[in-house]
Amino acid sequence: MEAVRLHGVGDLRFETVSTPAAPAQDEVTLAVSVAGICGSDLHNYRTGAWISRAPSVAGHEFTGTVTAVGAAVSRVAIGDRVIVDSRYICGKCPSCRNGVGQVCSHLGFLGEVIDGGFAEQVTLPGRNVLKAPAGVSDEHLAMAEPLAVALHALKLMDVPDGAEIVVTGCGPIGGLITLLATRAGHPVLIVDRNAARTGLVAEAAGAKVFDLDGLAAHYYRHAVDTTGNAHVIKGLLSTIAGASRLGLVGIGNAADIIDPVHLVEREIALVGCHAFNDELAMIGDMLPDLAPHLDPFIESIVALADVPAAYDRLLAGRTTGIKTLVKIGETGG
Repeated sequence: MEAVRLHGVGDLRFETVSTPAAPAQDEVTLAVSVAGICGSDLHNYRTGAWISRAPSVAGHEFTGTVTAVGAAVSRVAIGDRVIVDSRYICGKCPSCRNGVGQVCSHLGFLGEVIDGGFAEQVTLPGRNVLKAPAGVSDEHLAMAEPLAVALHALKLMDVPDGAEIVVTGCGPIGGLITLLATRAGHPVLIVDRNAARTGLVAEAAGAKVFDLDGLAAHYYRHAVDTTGNAHVIKGLLSTIAGASRLGLVGIGNAADIIDPVHLVEREIALVGCHAFNDELAMIGDMLPDLAPHLDPFIESIVALADVPAAYDRLLAGRTTGIKTLVKIGETGG
């Protein structure tokens, strides 16, 4: 079958590989239809931050149709279209036993610790799939995972009804956080150096474009950073009001940017937001209503063979859109 595999830092290849093994009793096999390229895919390709096995079929945002089911799997059946949980958890550590698998002691992700969705077929644990809602296109189903990340961040922020939120970064997660927030009734200010992307998100989600320097003169108590950029986070910490909450979702590099005395005296709560918990099922319920609002976020749909070139284009910043999807197999909806 055709697949895209990560062999090492900067080494991503479109190639022909063996089809996956038949599912064990607790596994399922999918015919993958659509996948999404995530910022963390690009980060891993560029830095090797999470390469634990190589080569590995990349991709953790995808959807498809069940083609084989292990004997112990009852939540889906052959022929079901599914949304996919990207987390690969142990199910045994204290975090997993307490229902917070997003901080599992042995947490990994599809496309890293096991093969992912940039392939015609994939075999994965049955617990990682949920039956997809009817009537939603595969392109929109492939966006369920980043939508779950966005929803998780908003839930952790616990913003009062109608309160304003500042979102820095208009990549896929920033854009989807903005969409979910405005649909929940929150005014949103979006900050990003890419004017085309901020304009797109502002129009699609009904948000207002702002700039980082302008925040110094603006009173705000709730902000979410999706950039991971130390300069941006420092700017937010220096301008956010007292008795406030700052959510950190972006993946960056370790940096000395936090003064604990400042946090105490200004009563600023930092909220780390990692992956998601039970939000994927919630997004499944929301998708029929959300789907019509997702099309503006899809910049392009590329073939599987074009994924390596798409990585290079995205890393070079040659994009004005939000989300690149990969069409792999037959789609429905």
